[in-house]
Amino acid sequence: MNHHEIENVSKLSPKSRYDYFIRKIADFEELWTIIDANSDFTLAEIENSTVISFWTHEAFIESNLTPDWADCIPFKMDIDTLQDIVIPLIRQNNYLINVFPVDSRIGYIVALNDFVNDLNEELEQ
Repeated sequence: MNHHEIENVSKLSPKSRYDYFIRKIADFEELWTIIDANSDFTLAEIENSTVISFWTHEAFIESNLTPDWADCIPFKMDIDTLQDIVIPLIRQNNYLINVFPVDSRIGYIVALNDFVNDLNEELEQ
């Protein structure tokens, strides 16, 4: 991941970053999120909904580690962890997914079913 790619992807619209995210996750079968000091997934409140955020690479997370998340660290997971642990957690708690926020701006907010459908469609290709 080079600086030029980080800059270009960060400038994309939230929907374009989401599409990029889905393609990259399907290709490399890994993704990143943030965990706190207790190794719990870091959640945020956006428009009265609880969201968990995902990125394609650790380098994109750094612009989002605001003072509120100063004690949090990037966490890489494989697609099996996403499917076996994280998706059931999201479903059970009715979380939304904030895909690819950058520079402390909201990413693309997506419901779990839409996220799973989009990812599965891309994985089949």
